Amino acid sequence: MANALQRGLQAEGFAVDVAGDGPNGLEMARHGGYDAVILDIMLPGLSGYRVVQTLRAEKNWVPVLMLSAKDGEYDQADGLDCGADDYLTKPFSYVVLVARLRALLRRGAPERPSVLTVGELSLDPARRRVMSAGEEIVLTAREYALLEYLMRRPGQVVSKTELLDHVWDASIDTAPNAVEVYVGYLRRKLGRDLLETVRGAGYRLRT
Repeated sequence: MANALQRGLQAEGFAVDVAGDGPNGLEMARHGGYDAVILDIMLPGLSGYRVVQTLRAEKNWVPVLMLSAKDGEYDQADGLDCGADDYLTKPFSYVVLVARLRALLRRGAPERPSVLTVGELSLDPARRRVMSAGEEIVLTAREYALLEYLMRRPGQVVSKTELLDHVWDASIDTAPNAVEVYVGYLRRKLGRDLLETVRGAGYRLRT
C-alpha cells in the first residue's frame, strides 16, 4: 500500500519518500524537512502513536495525517490526542486522502503541542490530566473543558458567548451565568490570579 500511495501521490505532483518502519520514519521526519507526513499506526519497531508523540515532544510540528485500519472511535481519539492533525481509516477514498493532505499543507506547521503549558500549569489532553506546580488537580468534565479551551488561547480575551458556544452543549439552554460559576470553580482550584476578568469583554488566562 505504501508503494501504491507513493506512485499515486507522485502522479499528483508530490515528492514522496517511504519509510518501512517506525524508527526509520521517525528519523526521516526529524531531519527530512518534509511538508507533511502520512503515518500508519501499526509499524514495526515503533508505533505511529509513539512516532507522533516523539515529534511533538521535540517541538516538531510537521503536519501528520494518520492512515490506519484501526477504525474505532477511541483509536482515532488516541491518534489525535497524541498530536496527529487528521485521521483517516482504511479502506479509504484516495480522492479524500489527497484533499485532506492538501488541507494540511495549506494550514502549514504552527505549534500544536500535545501537552498544553501555561506557567506552572499543564494540561495533557491524552491523559485528561491537569498539573499545577507539580501537583495533580482534579477537575470535573466541565471544568476541564473550560480550562482546556482557555489554555489553547493563553493571554487572549475570550467572551462568555464564545465559551458557551464551545464548552457547553448548544442543544441545551444554558444560563449565561454558568460561565461565571465555573470560572469561580476553577479559581478555587487553581488560584484566583490565574483567570482574569476583563470587564465587559470576558476572561483571560494569564501567561
